[in-house]
Amino acid sequence: MTAVAEVMDYDEVLERFDPVLGLEVHVELNTNTKMFCGCANVFGGEPNTHVCPVCLGMPGALPAVNGKAVESAMRIGLALNCEIAEWCRFARKNYFYPDMPKNFQTSQYDEPIAFNGYLDVELDDGSTYRVDIERAHMEEDTGKSLHVGGATGRIHGADYSLLDYNRAGVPLIEIVTKPLVGTGARAPEVARAYVAALRDLLRGLDVSDVRMDQGSLRCDANVSLMPKGATEFGTRTETKNVNSLRSVERAVRYEMTRHAAVLASGGTIRQETRHFDESTATTRAGRAKETAEDYRYFPEPDLVPIAPSREWVEELRASLPEPPWVRRKHLQEDWGLTDLELRDLVNADALELVAATVDAGAKPDDARSWWVSYLSQQAKTLNQELAELPITPAQVARVAALVADGSLTNKLARAVVDGVLAGEGEPDEVVEKRGLKVVSDDSALTAAIDEALAAQPDVAEKIRSGKVAAAGAIVGAVMKATKGQADAKRVRELIIERCG
Repeated sequence: MTAVAEVMDYDEVLERFDPVLGLEVHVELNTNTKMFCGCANVFGGEPNTHVCPVCLGMPGALPAVNGKAVESAMRIGLALNCEIAEWCRFARKNYFYPDMPKNFQTSQYDEPIAFNGYLDVELDDGSTYRVDIERAHMEEDTGKSLHVGGATGRIHGADYSLLDYNRAGVPLIEIVTKPLVGTGARAPEVARAYVAALRDLLRGLDVSDVRMDQGSLRCDANVSLMPKGATEFGTRTETKNVNSLRSVERAVRYEMTRHAAVLASGGTIRQETRHFDESTATTRAGRAKETAEDYRYFPEPDLVPIAPSREWVEELRASLPEPPWVRRKHLQEDWGLTDLELRDLVNADALELVAATVDAGAKPDDARSWWVSYLSQQAKTLNQELAELPITPAQVARVAALVADGSLTNKLARAVVDGVLAGEGEPDEVVEKRGLKVVSDDSALTAAIDEALAAQPDVAEKIRSGKVAAAGAIVGAVMKATKGQADAKRVRELIIERCG
Protein backbone atom coordinates (compact mmCIF):
# COMPACT_ATOMS: atom_id res chain seq x y z
CA MET A 1 0.00 0.00 0.00
CA THR A 2 1.33 3.45 -0.92
CA ALA A 3 2.03 5.64 2.11
CA VAL A 4 -0.11 8.75 2.38
CA ALA A 5 1.96 11.88 1.77
CA GLU A 6 2.14 14.65 4.33
CA VAL A 7 0.24 17.80 3.38
CA MET A 8 0.12 21.34 4.72
CA ASP A 9 -3.01 23.26 5.59
CA TYR A 10 -4.04 25.26 2.53
CA ASP A 11 -4.13 28.61 4.33
CA GLU A 12 -0.58 28.04 5.61
CA VAL A 13 0.55 27.16 2.08
CA LEU A 14 -0.65 30.57 0.92
CA GLU A 15 1.08 32.35 3.80
CA ARG A 16 4.44 30.80 2.95
CA PHE A 17 4.43 30.18 -0.81
CA ASP A 18 3.29 31.51 -4.17
CA PRO A 19 1.97 28.89 -6.62
CA VAL A 20 3.01 28.75 -10.28
CA LEU A 21 0.89 26.74 -12.71
CA GLY A 22 1.41 25.46 -16.22
CA LEU A 23 -1.45 23.69 -18.00
CA GLU A 24 -1.07 21.43 -21.01
CA VAL A 25 -4.36 20.40 -22.58
CA HIS A 26 -4.51 17.64 -25.17
CA VAL A 27 -7.45 17.75 -27.57
CA GLU A 28 -8.38 14.92 -29.92
CA LEU A 29 -9.75 16.35 -33.16
CA ASN A 30 -12.96 15.03 -34.70
CA THR A 31 -11.60 14.49 -38.21
CA ASN A 32 -12.89 11.48 -40.12
CA THR A 33 -9.44 9.92 -40.37
CA LYS A 34 -6.24 9.85 -38.35
CA MET A 35 -3.46 12.41 -38.47
CA PHE A 36 -1.10 10.70 -40.90
CA CYS A 37 -3.09 7.84 -42.46
CA GLY A 38 -6.55 6.96 -43.73
CA CYS A 39 -7.69 4.86 -40.75
CA ALA A 40 -11.05 5.78 -39.22
CA ASN A 41 -10.87 8.24 -36.34
CA VAL A 42 -13.62 6.88 -34.07
CA PHE A 43 -13.83 6.23 -30.34
CA GLY A 44 -13.75 2.61 -29.22
CA GLY A 45 -14.31 -0.29 -31.56
CA GLU A 46 -12.87 -3.79 -31.39
CA PRO A 47 -9.21 -3.58 -30.34
CA ASN A 48 -6.72 -3.14 -33.17
CA THR A 49 -9.30 -2.88 -35.96
CA HIS A 50 -8.69 0.78 -36.93
CA VAL A 51 -5.03 0.34 -37.78
CA CYS A 52 -2.77 0.16 -40.83
CA PRO A 53 0.97 -0.06 -41.58
CA VAL A 54 1.38 3.71 -41.09
CA CYS A 55 -0.12 4.04 -37.61
CA LEU A 56 1.45 0.73 -36.60
CA GLY A 57 4.88 2.05 -37.59
CA MET A 58 5.65 -0.70 -40.08
CA PRO A 59 8.99 -0.39 -41.95
CA GLY A 60 8.66 1.51 -45.19
CA ALA A 61 5.19 2.95 -44.43
CA LEU A 62 5.04 6.66 -45.21
CA PRO A 63 2.75 9.22 -43.52
CA ALA A 64 0.70 11.99 -45.15
CA VAL A 65 -0.67 15.02 -43.29
CA ASN A 66 -4.42 15.29 -42.68
CA GLY A 67 -5.40 18.66 -44.21
CA LYS A 68 -8.56 18.98 -42.12
CA ALA A 69 -6.51 18.55 -38.95
CA VAL A 70 -4.21 21.38 -40.05
CA GLU A 71 -7.24 23.60 -40.64
CA SER A 72 -8.66 22.71 -37.21
CA ALA A 73 -5.31 23.50 -35.59
CA MET A 74 -5.28 26.92 -37.23
CA ARG A 75 -8.87 27.65 -36.17
CA ILE A 76 -8.00 26.72 -32.59
CA GLY A 77 -4.93 28.96 -32.70
CA LEU A 78 -6.92 31.89 -34.08
CA ALA A 79 -9.67 31.44 -31.47
CA LEU A 80 -6.94 31.59 -28.81
CA ASN A 81 -5.63 34.87 -30.26
CA CYS A 82 -2.42 33.18 -31.43
CA GLU A 83 -0.11 34.03 -34.28
CA ILE A 84 -0.21 31.44 -37.06
CA ALA A 85 3.17 30.34 -38.35
CA GLU A 86 3.99 31.19 -41.94
CA TRP A 87 6.15 28.06 -42.06
CA CYS A 88 6.38 25.14 -39.65
CA ARG A 89 7.23 21.47 -39.67
CA PHE A 90 6.87 18.24 -37.75
CA ALA A 91 9.51 16.64 -35.57
CA ARG A 92 10.17 13.22 -34.11
CA LYS A 93 9.90 13.00 -30.34
CA ASN A 94 11.90 9.87 -29.51
CA TYR A 95 11.05 7.65 -26.58
CA PHE A 96 10.18 4.04 -26.01
CA TYR A 97 6.80 3.11 -24.59
CA PRO A 98 4.69 0.06 -25.47
CA ASP A 99 1.72 2.10 -26.75
CA MET A 100 3.96 4.00 -29.21
CA PRO A 101 4.42 1.46 -32.01
CA LYS A 102 6.99 3.61 -33.88
CA ASN A 103 9.04 4.30 -30.73
CA PHE A 104 8.69 7.99 -31.55
CA GLN A 105 5.78 10.41 -31.64
CA THR A 106 5.29 12.70 -34.62
CA SER A 107 4.84 16.10 -33.02
CA GLN A 108 6.04 19.69 -33.33
CA TYR A 109 8.91 21.01 -31.25
CA ASP A 110 10.43 24.44 -31.88
CA GLU A 111 8.18 25.28 -34.83
CA PRO A 112 4.53 25.04 -33.71
CA ILE A 113 1.71 26.06 -36.00
CA ALA A 114 0.26 28.55 -33.45
CA PHE A 115 1.99 30.55 -30.72
CA ASN A 116 1.80 33.64 -28.47
CA GLY A 117 -1.91 33.74 -27.69
CA TYR A 118 -4.18 34.25 -24.71
CA LEU A 119 -7.58 33.35 -23.32
CA ASP A 120 -9.47 35.59 -20.88
CA VAL A 121 -11.13 33.35 -18.31
CA GLU A 122 -14.08 34.42 -16.16
CA LEU A 123 -13.87 33.23 -12.55
CA ASP A 124 -16.72 32.41 -10.18
CA ASP A 125 -17.07 35.97 -8.87
CA GLY A 126 -17.19 37.47 -12.37
CA SER A 127 -13.58 38.68 -12.37
CA THR A 128 -11.29 37.81 -15.28
CA TYR A 129 -7.86 36.18 -15.37
CA ARG A 130 -5.82 36.27 -18.59
CA VAL A 131 -4.16 32.95 -19.38
CA ASP A 132 -1.24 33.47 -21.76
CA ILE A 133 -0.81 30.71 -24.33
CA GLU A 134 2.73 29.62 -25.22
CA ARG A 135 1.81 27.42 -28.16
CA ALA A 136 -0.73 25.13 -29.76
CA HIS A 137 0.95 22.41 -31.77
CA MET A 138 -0.07 19.37 -33.80
CA GLU A 139 0.83 15.81 -32.92
CA GLU A 140 -0.63 12.30 -32.80
CA ASP A 141 -2.14 10.33 -29.94
CA THR A 142 -0.75 7.08 -28.57
CA GLY A 143 -2.39 3.69 -28.26
CA LYS A 144 -3.91 2.42 -25.02
CA SER A 145 -2.54 -0.10 -22.53
CA LEU A 146 -4.90 -2.36 -20.59
CA HIS A 147 -3.32 -3.84 -17.48
CA VAL A 148 -5.08 -7.05 -16.44
CA GLY A 149 -5.07 -8.32 -12.87
CA GLY A 150 -4.17 -6.45 -9.73
CA ALA A 151 -6.38 -4.12 -7.75
CA THR A 152 -5.73 -0.74 -9.39
CA GLY A 153 -5.94 -1.41 -13.13
CA ARG A 154 -2.41 -0.01 -13.45
CA ILE A 155 0.78 -1.79 -14.43
CA HIS A 156 1.96 -2.27 -10.85
CA GLY A 157 0.59 -5.58 -9.65
CA ALA A 158 -0.93 -6.53 -13.00
CA ASP A 159 -0.59 -10.08 -14.30
CA TYR A 160 -0.15 -8.99 -17.90
CA SER A 161 -0.87 -6.07 -20.24
CA LEU A 162 -2.75 -5.79 -23.54
CA LEU A 163 -2.27 -3.11 -26.19
CA ASP A 164 -4.93 -1.51 -28.38
CA TYR A 165 -3.56 0.69 -31.18
CA ASN A 166 -6.91 2.02 -32.41
CA ARG A 167 -6.13 5.41 -30.85
CA ALA A 168 -2.54 5.51 -32.14
CA GLY A 169 -2.29 8.26 -34.73
CA VAL A 170 -5.49 10.11 -33.79
CA PRO A 171 -4.98 13.87 -34.44
CA LEU A 172 -4.08 15.81 -31.31
CA ILE A 173 -3.62 19.48 -30.58
CA GLU A 174 -1.60 20.22 -27.47
CA ILE A 175 -2.29 23.67 -26.01
CA VAL A 176 0.42 24.82 -23.62
CA THR A 177 0.11 27.85 -21.37
CA LYS A 178 2.90 30.11 -20.27
CA PRO A 179 3.57 30.00 -16.49
CA LEU A 180 0.50 31.25 -14.63
CA VAL A 181 1.61 33.48 -11.78
CA GLY A 182 -0.20 35.71 -9.32
CA THR A 183 -3.14 33.35 -8.88
CA GLY A 184 -2.57 32.91 -5.15
CA ALA A 185 -5.43 31.21 -3.32
CA ARG A 186 -7.41 30.99 -6.55
CA ALA A 187 -4.88 28.82 -8.40
CA PRO A 188 -7.10 25.70 -8.34
CA GLU A 189 -10.12 27.76 -9.43
CA VAL A 190 -8.15 29.37 -12.26
CA ALA A 191 -7.05 25.95 -13.50
CA ARG A 192 -10.62 24.64 -13.53
CA ALA A 193 -12.05 27.79 -15.10
CA TYR A 194 -9.42 27.76 -17.85
CA VAL A 195 -10.04 24.14 -18.83
CA ALA A 196 -13.81 24.78 -18.71
CA ALA A 197 -13.50 27.85 -20.95
CA LEU A 198 -11.20 26.00 -23.33
CA ARG A 199 -13.65 23.10 -23.53
CA ASP A 200 -16.51 25.49 -24.35
CA LEU A 201 -14.41 27.25 -26.98
CA LEU A 202 -13.40 24.01 -28.70
CA ARG A 203 -16.96 22.69 -28.65
CA GLY A 204 -18.15 25.94 -30.23
CA LEU A 205 -15.51 25.57 -32.96
CA ASP A 206 -16.79 22.01 -33.63
CA VAL A 207 -13.24 20.66 -33.83
CA SER A 208 -13.65 18.06 -31.06
CA ASP A 209 -16.39 16.46 -28.98
CA VAL A 210 -14.26 17.42 -25.91
CA ARG A 211 -15.48 14.37 -23.98
CA MET A 212 -13.24 14.38 -20.93
CA ASP A 213 -14.75 11.08 -19.80
CA GLN A 214 -13.57 9.47 -23.06
CA GLY A 215 -10.18 11.18 -23.10
CA SER A 216 -10.77 13.42 -26.09
CA LEU A 217 -9.86 16.35 -23.83
CA ARG A 218 -7.44 15.82 -20.97
CA CYS A 219 -5.28 18.10 -18.90
CA ASP A 220 -1.72 17.76 -17.61
CA ALA A 221 -1.43 20.10 -14.61
CA ASN A 222 2.06 21.40 -13.75
CA VAL A 223 2.45 22.84 -10.25
CA SER A 224 5.38 24.39 -8.43
CA LEU A 225 5.77 26.63 -5.38
CA MET A 226 8.04 29.62 -4.73
CA PRO A 227 8.76 30.72 -1.16
CA LYS A 228 7.40 34.21 -0.53
CA GLY A 229 9.82 36.77 -1.88
CA ALA A 230 11.65 34.32 -4.17
CA THR A 231 12.17 35.16 -7.83
CA GLU A 232 12.96 31.73 -9.28
CA PHE A 233 10.31 29.12 -9.98
CA GLY A 234 10.36 25.97 -7.88
CA THR A 235 10.66 22.43 -9.21
CA ARG A 236 7.45 21.33 -10.87
CA THR A 237 5.47 18.14 -10.96
CA GLU A 238 3.12 17.21 -13.78
CA THR A 239 -0.14 15.48 -12.90
CA LYS A 240 -1.02 13.62 -16.09
CA ASN A 241 -4.27 13.07 -17.95
CA VAL A 242 -6.70 14.63 -15.48
CA ASN A 243 -10.10 13.99 -17.02
CA SER A 244 -12.71 16.15 -15.31
CA LEU A 245 -13.02 19.82 -14.38
CA ARG A 246 -13.48 19.00 -10.71
CA SER A 247 -10.41 16.78 -10.75
CA VAL A 248 -8.27 19.53 -12.31
CA GLU A 249 -9.15 21.80 -9.40
CA ARG A 250 -8.60 19.10 -6.78
CA ALA A 251 -5.31 17.92 -8.28
CA VAL A 252 -3.83 21.43 -8.27
CA ARG A 253 -4.94 22.06 -4.70
CA TYR A 254 -3.55 18.75 -3.47
CA GLU A 255 -0.17 19.22 -5.17
CA MET A 256 0.14 22.67 -3.62
CA THR A 257 -0.39 21.23 -0.13
CA ARG A 258 1.95 18.27 -0.78
CA HIS A 259 4.74 20.41 -2.22
CA ALA A 260 4.50 22.80 0.72
CA ALA A 261 4.79 19.98 3.26
CA VAL A 262 7.86 18.57 1.51
CA LEU A 263 9.57 21.97 1.26
CA ALA A 264 8.72 22.97 4.83
CA SER A 265 10.31 19.77 6.16
CA GLY A 266 13.58 20.53 4.33
CA GLY A 267 12.94 18.11 1.49
CA THR A 268 13.17 18.70 -2.25
CA ILE A 269 10.56 18.23 -4.94
CA ARG A 270 11.36 15.58 -7.54
CA GLN A 271 10.58 16.60 -11.10
CA GLU A 272 8.21 13.82 -12.07
CA THR A 273 4.86 12.89 -13.46
CA ARG A 274 2.02 12.18 -11.03
CA HIS A 275 -1.26 10.29 -11.33
CA PHE A 276 -4.47 11.64 -9.80
CA ASP A 277 -6.65 9.25 -7.78
CA GLU A 278 -10.32 10.28 -8.07
CA SER A 279 -11.38 8.28 -5.01
CA THR A 280 -8.95 9.92 -2.60
CA ALA A 281 -8.31 13.28 -4.36
CA THR A 282 -4.59 12.64 -4.01
CA THR A 283 -1.73 12.08 -6.46
CA ARG A 284 0.98 9.44 -6.55
CA ALA A 285 4.35 9.32 -8.22
CA GLY A 286 4.73 8.19 -11.82
CA ARG A 287 8.08 8.47 -13.59
CA ALA A 288 10.90 10.96 -13.53
CA LYS A 289 10.02 13.81 -15.90
CA GLU A 290 12.27 14.14 -18.92
CA THR A 291 13.54 17.39 -20.37
CA ALA A 292 13.20 18.30 -24.04
CA GLU A 293 16.82 17.20 -24.63
CA ASP A 294 15.99 13.68 -23.47
CA TYR A 295 13.53 13.26 -26.32
CA ARG A 296 16.21 13.92 -29.00
CA TYR A 297 13.87 15.91 -31.22
CA PHE A 298 14.81 16.16 -34.88
CA PRO A 299 12.83 17.23 -37.98
CA GLU A 300 10.52 14.55 -39.40
CA PRO A 301 12.13 13.61 -42.75
CA ASP A 302 8.99 11.96 -44.20
CA LEU A 303 6.69 15.01 -44.02
CA VAL A 304 6.92 18.27 -45.93
CA PRO A 305 6.76 21.58 -44.01
CA ILE A 306 3.43 23.38 -43.67
CA ALA A 307 3.23 26.94 -45.00
CA PRO A 308 -0.37 28.25 -44.79
CA SER A 309 -1.02 31.26 -46.98
CA ARG A 310 -2.07 34.50 -45.29
CA GLU A 311 -5.26 34.45 -47.38
CA TRP A 312 -6.20 31.09 -45.93
CA VAL A 313 -5.47 32.29 -42.41
CA GLU A 314 -7.68 35.36 -42.84
CA GLU A 315 -10.49 33.29 -44.37
CA LEU A 316 -10.42 31.03 -41.31
CA ARG A 317 -10.30 34.03 -38.96
CA ALA A 318 -13.39 35.51 -40.63
CA SER A 319 -15.28 32.22 -40.30
CA LEU A 320 -14.83 31.83 -36.53
CA PRO A 321 -18.09 31.72 -34.55
CA GLU A 322 -18.60 34.15 -31.69
CA PRO A 323 -17.04 32.88 -28.45
CA PRO A 324 -19.43 30.75 -26.40
CA TRP A 325 -19.46 33.14 -23.42
CA VAL A 326 -20.49 36.00 -25.74
CA ARG A 327 -23.15 33.79 -27.32
CA ARG A 328 -24.47 32.86 -23.87
CA LYS A 329 -24.89 36.53 -22.96
CA HIS A 330 -26.80 37.19 -26.17
CA LEU A 331 -29.08 34.20 -25.65
CA GLN A 332 -29.65 35.17 -22.01
CA GLU A 333 -30.80 38.62 -23.09
CA ASP A 334 -32.93 37.33 -25.97
CA TRP A 335 -34.66 34.69 -23.83
CA GLY A 336 -34.93 36.79 -20.66
CA LEU A 337 -33.10 34.25 -18.47
CA THR A 338 -31.83 34.88 -14.97
CA ASP A 339 -28.20 34.07 -14.19
CA LEU A 340 -29.37 30.96 -12.33
CA GLU A 341 -31.49 29.75 -15.25
CA LEU A 342 -28.59 30.26 -17.65
CA ARG A 343 -26.24 28.41 -15.33
CA ASP A 344 -28.66 25.48 -15.09
CA LEU A 345 -28.81 25.30 -18.89
CA VAL A 346 -25.03 25.34 -19.20
CA ASN A 347 -24.53 22.78 -16.41
CA ALA A 348 -27.05 20.47 -18.10
CA ASP A 349 -25.20 20.82 -21.44
CA ALA A 350 -28.55 21.90 -22.85
CA LEU A 351 -27.88 25.43 -24.08
CA GLU A 352 -27.17 24.58 -27.72
CA LEU A 353 -29.98 22.01 -27.80
CA VAL A 354 -32.42 24.63 -26.58
CA ALA A 355 -31.06 27.16 -29.08
CA ALA A 356 -31.51 24.69 -31.94
CA THR A 357 -35.06 23.95 -30.74
CA VAL A 358 -35.86 27.66 -30.69
CA ASP A 359 -34.38 27.98 -34.18
CA ALA A 360 -36.77 25.20 -35.23
CA GLY A 361 -39.76 27.29 -34.12
CA ALA A 362 -40.32 26.61 -30.42
CA LYS A 363 -40.70 29.30 -27.78
CA PRO A 364 -37.61 29.61 -25.54
CA ASP A 365 -39.52 28.71 -22.36
CA ASP A 366 -41.05 25.63 -23.99
CA ALA A 367 -37.73 24.48 -25.42
CA ARG A 368 -35.94 25.02 -22.11
CA SER A 369 -38.65 23.17 -20.19
CA TRP A 370 -38.45 20.10 -22.42
CA TRP A 371 -34.67 19.75 -22.40
CA VAL A 372 -33.92 20.68 -18.80
CA SER A 373 -36.75 18.75 -17.18
CA TYR A 374 -38.32 15.81 -19.00
CA LEU A 375 -35.53 14.99 -21.47
CA SER A 376 -32.82 15.40 -18.84
CA GLN A 377 -34.71 12.88 -16.70
CA GLN A 378 -34.92 10.49 -19.64
CA ALA A 379 -31.18 10.87 -20.34
CA LYS A 380 -30.43 10.02 -16.72
CA THR A 381 -32.73 6.99 -16.83
CA LEU A 382 -31.13 5.75 -20.06
CA ASN A 383 -27.61 6.57 -18.77
CA GLN A 384 -26.92 8.73 -21.82
CA GLU A 385 -25.63 12.21 -22.47
CA LEU A 386 -28.46 14.63 -23.22
CA ALA A 387 -27.18 15.28 -26.75
CA GLU A 388 -27.04 11.53 -27.41
CA LEU A 389 -30.78 11.01 -26.92
CA PRO A 390 -32.42 9.78 -30.16
CA ILE A 391 -34.52 12.92 -30.56
CA THR A 392 -33.66 16.07 -32.47
CA PRO A 393 -34.33 19.71 -31.60
CA ALA A 394 -36.66 19.88 -34.62
CA GLN A 395 -38.69 16.97 -33.24
CA VAL A 396 -38.93 18.61 -29.82
CA ALA A 397 -40.06 21.83 -31.51
CA ARG A 398 -42.79 19.89 -33.35
CA VAL A 399 -44.05 18.39 -30.10
CA ALA A 400 -44.13 21.85 -28.54
CA ALA A 401 -46.11 23.13 -31.54
CA LEU A 402 -48.69 20.33 -31.15
CA VAL A 403 -49.15 21.32 -27.51
CA ALA A 404 -49.43 24.99 -28.42
CA ASP A 405 -52.18 24.42 -31.00
CA GLY A 406 -54.17 22.20 -28.65
CA SER A 407 -53.54 18.93 -30.49
CA LEU A 408 -51.77 17.48 -27.45
CA THR A 409 -51.91 17.91 -23.72
CA ASN A 410 -48.66 18.00 -21.77
CA LYS A 411 -49.26 14.41 -20.65
CA LEU A 412 -49.90 13.24 -24.20
CA ALA A 413 -46.87 15.18 -25.40
CA ARG A 414 -44.64 13.24 -23.02
CA ALA A 415 -46.04 10.01 -24.47
CA VAL A 416 -45.21 11.30 -27.96
CA VAL A 417 -41.64 12.08 -26.88
CA ASP A 418 -41.38 8.59 -25.40
CA GLY A 419 -42.44 7.19 -28.76
CA VAL A 420 -39.82 9.20 -30.63
CA LEU A 421 -37.16 8.06 -28.15
CA ALA A 422 -38.29 4.47 -28.71
CA GLY A 423 -37.69 4.83 -32.44
CA GLU A 424 -41.34 4.89 -33.50
CA GLY A 425 -40.86 7.74 -35.98
CA GLU A 426 -41.56 11.44 -36.19
CA PRO A 427 -43.88 13.08 -33.61
CA ASP A 428 -46.88 13.13 -36.00
CA GLU A 429 -46.36 9.46 -36.80
CA VAL A 430 -46.26 8.59 -33.09
CA VAL A 431 -49.49 10.56 -32.52
CA GLU A 432 -51.18 8.60 -35.32
CA LYS A 433 -49.84 5.17 -34.37
CA ARG A 434 -50.60 5.53 -30.66
CA GLY A 435 -53.86 7.41 -31.11
CA LEU A 436 -52.72 10.22 -28.86
CA LYS A 437 -54.47 13.24 -30.33
CA VAL A 438 -56.60 15.33 -27.98
CA VAL A 439 -60.34 14.58 -28.03
CA SER A 440 -61.72 17.97 -29.01
CA ASP A 441 -65.15 16.98 -30.40
CA ASP A 442 -67.68 18.65 -28.08
CA SER A 443 -70.30 15.94 -28.65
CA ALA A 444 -67.90 13.20 -27.50
CA LEU A 445 -66.83 15.28 -24.50
CA THR A 446 -70.43 16.10 -23.59
CA ALA A 447 -71.35 12.42 -23.59
CA ALA A 448 -68.45 11.65 -21.23
CA ILE A 449 -69.42 14.61 -19.01
CA ASP A 450 -73.06 13.52 -18.77
CA GLU A 451 -71.96 10.03 -17.79
CA ALA A 452 -69.64 11.40 -15.09
CA LEU A 453 -72.35 13.75 -13.74
CA ALA A 454 -74.82 10.89 -13.58
CA ALA A 455 -72.30 8.76 -11.68
CA GLN A 456 -71.67 11.52 -9.12
CA PRO A 457 -75.02 13.29 -8.53
CA ASP A 458 -73.85 14.86 -5.27
CA VAL A 459 -70.94 16.55 -7.05
CA ALA A 460 -73.30 17.64 -9.85
CA GLU A 461 -75.60 19.23 -7.30
CA LYS A 462 -72.69 21.14 -5.70
CA ILE A 463 -71.72 22.57 -9.07
CA ARG A 464 -75.32 23.59 -9.79
CA SER A 465 -75.47 25.35 -6.42
CA GLY A 466 -72.47 27.50 -7.36
CA LYS A 467 -69.58 25.49 -5.91
CA VAL A 468 -67.60 25.56 -9.13
CA ALA A 469 -64.45 24.10 -7.51
CA ALA A 470 -66.27 20.79 -7.30
CA ALA A 471 -66.03 20.54 -11.09
CA GLY A 472 -62.49 19.18 -10.66
CA ALA A 473 -63.85 15.77 -9.70
CA ILE A 474 -65.88 15.59 -12.92
CA VAL A 475 -62.92 16.81 -14.98
CA GLY A 476 -60.84 14.00 -13.50
CA ALA A 477 -63.48 11.41 -14.33
CA VAL A 478 -63.73 12.63 -17.92
CA MET A 479 -59.95 12.62 -18.33
CA LYS A 480 -59.88 9.04 -17.07
CA ALA A 481 -62.67 8.03 -19.43
CA THR A 482 -60.85 9.56 -22.40
CA LYS A 483 -57.48 8.10 -21.33
CA GLY A 484 -56.11 11.57 -20.72
CA GLN A 485 -56.80 12.69 -24.26
CA ALA A 486 -59.36 15.37 -23.49
CA ASP A 487 -58.63 19.09 -23.30
CA ALA A 488 -59.11 19.65 -19.58
CA LYS A 489 -59.82 23.35 -20.03
CA ARG A 490 -62.58 22.67 -22.57
CA VAL A 491 -64.00 19.88 -20.39
CA ARG A 492 -64.31 22.28 -17.47
CA GLU A 493 -66.09 24.86 -19.67
CA LEU A 494 -68.58 22.24 -20.87
CA ILE A 495 -69.23 21.02 -17.30
CA ILE A 496 -70.17 24.53 -16.20
CA GLU A 497 -72.43 24.88 -19.25
CA ARG A 498 -74.15 21.52 -18.58
CA CYS A 499 -74.76 22.45 -14.96
CA GLY A 500 -76.29 25.79 -15.87
